[in-house]
Amino acid sequence: MRSSDKHELSNLSGNDVLGVDFHDFLVKQTNSTTYELASEFGISLGDVQKLKKQIQRN
Repeated sequence: MRSSDKHELSNLSGNDVLGVDFHDFLVKQTNSTTYELASEFGISLGDVQKLKKQIQRN
């Protein structure tokens, strides 16, 4: 049976949001600035802000 690349990526990501492990982000968010988080996870500052907003909604 053939599977697509999207299917494989969706299985690998698990708990990832924007390619970031959400639990690791929660732990590091308390001690790091927005800029430090962006450089640590390799995402933009806007993505860090989106993740923080997502955390507040839950």
